[in-house]
Amino acid sequence: MPDVMPHRPARRAILLAAAALAAGALPAPARAQPRAPRVVVIAAASPPAVATRIDAFRGGLKDLGYVENRTLLVDYLYGDDRLERIPDLVATALRASPDVLVSAGPSVTRAARAATGDVPIVMAFDPDPVGAGFVASLLRPGGNVTGMSSVGAEMGSKQLEMLQAMLPGVRRVAVLSNATEPGNAQALQAVARAAPVLGVELAYGDVRAAADIEPALRQAAKDGAQAVLLLSSPIVTFHAARFAELALALRMPAVFPYPDVVAAGGLMHYGVSMADLFRRAAGYVDRILRGAKPAELPVEQPSRFDLVVNLRVARQLGIAIPPAVLARATRVID
Repeated sequence: MPDVMPHRPARRAILLAAAALAAGALPAPARAQPRAPRVVVIAAASPPAVATRIDAFRGGLKDLGYVENRTLLVDYLYGDDRLERIPDLVATALRASPDVLVSAGPSVTRAARAATGDVPIVMAFDPDPVGAGFVASLLRPGGNVTGMSSVGAEMGSKQLEMLQAMLPGVRRVAVLSNATEPGNAQALQAVARAAPVLGVELAYGDVRAAADIEPALRQAAKDGAQAVLLLSSPIVTFHAARFAELALALRMPAVFPYPDVVAAGGLMHYGVSMADLFRRAAGYVDRILRGAKPAELPVEQPSRFDLVVNLRVARQLGIAIPPAVLARATRVID
């Protein structure tokens, strides 16, 4: 019968090694460390234009217990105000094999959805995700996209109401928008429905590129517009300071869709709290990383709204802000 037992010295060595390992004298076999999940955030704008929103998103991750570059790898990609760069940014993001893509706007969501049906996409905001075809419904998205809706259609009429509350004598308002921007067609319809009720006449201008800004504002002034309402668009984000500068030079009170622009020289912002949307988007990232499917995560709607008033601009334009409006302001710039 063959000897299947090790020779005595070898057997003794085996027994000693086992005892040493049990006592902790020898290192245990190395274990592979689990890979930290990777998230890629893509914004069409330049970093300064969306800094407040990105800070809010990072704060949301921190509140959920994540430590960037330790427990969670996060990459931030920016288009630097060039929409044509977005497809390349999405391709770069997908090469990194992310666990989640975070879209900082509709233009990014559209490109990301066209590029992948597998990687989860979290919208930080979108005015009309159903109308844009990003999700089947708010309750059951049904694909790889979910996140936050910014209800842009209803917001246009509410901004017109707030403008009239601030300027009770206003009777003619120019509405500037990019007609190709998702959600703006519905927003324009909502503004058009509200105008007769408020006794306001509207003039329209289409702004699709930087070269359209000055002609559109000058035409509005020529047409007798007493104020201008700007609808959400990347053009407004990219060229906020230019819009504010020209509107002030033409002595036209301007209502902006984003609060950052008011500090640059706009009169007022009334709308969804973008910082709150981006902070809540971090919660979607967390749920997906824990195993939730985007198709089954309902799209959430905003719960916080900001009213920002620039008193310095109001004084330059000779406008006395009604106390009732100031009492509602979440931020006053002076």
